[in-house]
Amino acid sequence: MQAKSVKPMIAEDADPGVWPEGKTQLVLNLGHVAAQTADDFMVCEGNHLAFEHVCAFPDWPAPLALVEGAAKSGKSHLARIWLAQADAVAAEPDAVESLAAEGGTRPVLVEDIDRAGYDEVGLFHLLNQSMRDERPLLMTARSPIAEWPYRTNDVKSRARLAAWFSLTAPDDILLSQMMVKLFADRQLSVDPKVISYLVARMERSSEEVVALVSIADRLALSRGRAVTRAIAAEALALRAAARADKPDTES
Repeated sequence: MQAKSVKPMIAEDADPGVWPEGKTQLVLNLGHVAAQTADDFMVCEGNHLAFEHVCAFPDWPAPLALVEGAAKSGKSHLARIWLAQADAVAAEPDAVESLAAEGGTRPVLVEDIDRAGYDEVGLFHLLNQSMRDERPLLMTARSPIAEWPYRTNDVKSRARLAAWFSLTAPDDILLSQMMVKLFADRQLSVDPKVISYLVARMERSSEEVVALVSIADRLALSRGRAVTRAIAAEALALRAAARADKPDTES
């Protein structure tokens, strides 16, 4: 399957963390919509295998699949694509046992399997039922299977049977394309030189793109100006202050 290109991946929104005080102009939160369809996913070297597997459904060679990647790497976007394409049900942490007991072959999405507090016994039963009845099941996780916080090896041994895909950190081109798309979602056209300025100085993660776009947008609204290099510099400073004040607890 030929990978799609050109359209940036949309990462989940993030809390910018720090906001300057003393603004003299009221900023209205007009909202923005981040599309999460297959056409909006930016395919690159670090994610194309996972994307192709998700889009190949229902032609999967086995029922279990696992997508692993850091925060804001695109796991949730892929999950949303598959949820719609497969007409899947999203499992709640306390409902996996009932899903297993109900049986059937309707696809199931298990997001954040390594940190969402799923019932271990119920999850084990659901994975067994998926394999026994060939019920498609997509899992997402931030950490490797060996680091999942389960008391026994039952869940992890079943997960190791899944088709496994890793999402790697985005490169500068992808970060730039993501930033352009996220600004466009907010109806903002930003000079490419400003985008390059931000990408050259930011932390290398798609999560950081989301935070910086949010801060820059709010700064520009509060000043009644476009997103300029000066505003970009201030957004970088505010984000750095937020990271310094708030220890990183994400994997």
